[in-house]
This record gives sequence, structure tokens and C-alpha cells, in this order.
Amino acid sequence: MIAKTLHAALAATLGGWAGLAAAQNAAPAGTGQESAASRLANVKPDRDQLKYNLDSVAKLLNESSAAKQIESSKVPEALERQQKARELHAAAKQALDKGDLDRCNQLLKESRATFFDGVRVAAPEEVVAKKLEADYKARLDSVNALLGAYKRVANEKGSNAKQVNDTVAQIDKSVAEAAKLAQAGKYKEGRAELDRAYLVAKAGVNNLRSGDTLVKSLKFASKEEEYHYEVDRNDTHQMLIKVLAEEKRASNASLDQQITGFVAQATELRKAAEAAAAKKDYAEAIRKLEESTGELVRAIRNAGIYIPG
Repeated sequence: MIAKTLHAALAATLGGWAGLAAAQNAAPAGTGQESAASRLANVKPDRDQLKYNLDSVAKLLNESSAAKQIESSKVPEALERQQKARELHAAAKQALDKGDLDRCNQLLKESRATFFDGVRVAAPEEVVAKKLEADYKARLDSVNALLGAYKRVANEKGSNAKQVNDTVAQIDKSVAEAAKLAQAGKYKEGRAELDRAYLVAKAGVNNLRSGDTLVKSLKFASKEEEYHYEVDRNDTHQMLIKVLAEEKRASNASLDQQITGFVAQATELRKAAEAAAAKKDYAEAIRKLEESTGELVRAIRNAGIYIPG
């Protein structure tokens, strides 16, 4: 029972951290777009909420199954982190008593983070392994769903059969490689391979729908909504360059120079799109974003990696 509860606590907390990190890393520098995670982090705390949070963290540190797991593990490093988390919690309470709400809020965040560091140190290996396996399976489900969507949209639009087959083959190759890694118990590495397949499939679906007046007229309630869709599509291609082309760039200086040129042009077009969006000229912003994404597609294909677009 303790292991199951700990697993749930770890999954929720570590998954949340991973999602926040992904959101921060995916947001291009200088875009002017504030992520949901950033907005959430900037919300000012109030006294009543902080009092509630203090009580919740106190129970987490002292009464939860995760706290009992640390104590029963007898792992010195885990016990030290639990004690440090308690000290941070006490300092947070003092800050609240003095009316320093921001300080209290920050100390509570540090207390929780330090405590869960201790939980990870004390966690049985099988719990961590189960989480990695669960993450792998969840990503595989996402890849399969996107691949199915890609095939359906391609069929509806009568897309070029060779291009569709090339994209499907690339996704299938990554999924097969991920399966081999998973069979060897390497779920973390398998998940990374599935992430590549996921991005290719997502780009495939987005690019098939790009420029389709009928689909867009049904999908978007406004030009602003369509603009945000194109922002997501542009972000996807930027991530694709990172996960698919980085190794090839590192080993080929000439190729790196070519890709850098495409990416630089894409960046300038993205900035122009954001400037237009700031003026509420979403039609122009969409046009510039589509051009930017086109440059990213050229960069990826120049690296010898086919993606639709």
C-alpha cells in the first residue's frame, strides 16, 4: 500500500516538474509568449492560501506515506533532506507571521522540492522502474493515436502516397527501436525514441492541415485562434530540429552552417509574426509564421530527414 501511494505521489509531482520543464524549454527565447506555467508561477499568494499550504506541507513532511517511506528507509541522505524540508517549512511559517508572503511562498516551494528529493533517494527501485514503464506506455499510446490521425487526414486529402509512406516508415522505425529498448528494460531510452516519433507524427498532422481552408474554417473560431495554432506548429518544428538534427549537425560543419542559415531566417520570420500579432494583425502574423515553419522544414530536410510539409 505504501509503495502504491508513494508511486502516485512521485508520478504526480515528478510528472508536474517534467511538464513545467518541457514547457519552459519549448518556449523560444524572446517570443513574448508567456506560458501557462509562467503565468501560474507569477500569481501572487494570499495569506489564507498560504496558511492552507503550510498545513498541507506539514502533513506531507510528517504524516504522509512518503514521509514514512523516508523514515523506514534509514537512508541518511533521504533523512537529511526530510529534515532540511522541515527547517524550510518552519522558516516559511516565520515569514508568514512577519507578513512576508512572497518569502513564505518561496520557502514552501523549496520545502516541497527538498522533501521530494528525499523521497526519490529513498524510493525503492521498483517504484521508479514502474513510473518509467508507465511513462513509456503513455507516450506509445500518444504516438499511435497521432499516427492513426495522420493516416486518416492523409487519406481524406488524397496526399502524395510516397510522402505519406516515408513519414509512416520513419515513425514505425522509431517505434520499433523504442520497443527493443523497452524489452531490454531501458524504458527511459525507449521513451526518448518515442518522443522523436511523436514529434514527427505531430508535424505530419499539422502540416497536412496547414493551408486547408475547409479544415481551418471548421477548426478556428478566429484568426487569433488560428495564429496560436501556427505558433504551436512552429514550436513543434523547432523541437524537431533539436531532437532529429543535432547529432548530424555536430558531425558535419558544412551541414551545421546550412541549417543555421535556415533557422536564422525562421527566427526572423517568427519575430515578424509576433510583431504583427502584437498589433492584432493576425492574418499577417499567420502568413509570417507559415513562412517561418517552412524554413524549419527545409532545415530538417537538409539534414537528410524527411518530414511532410
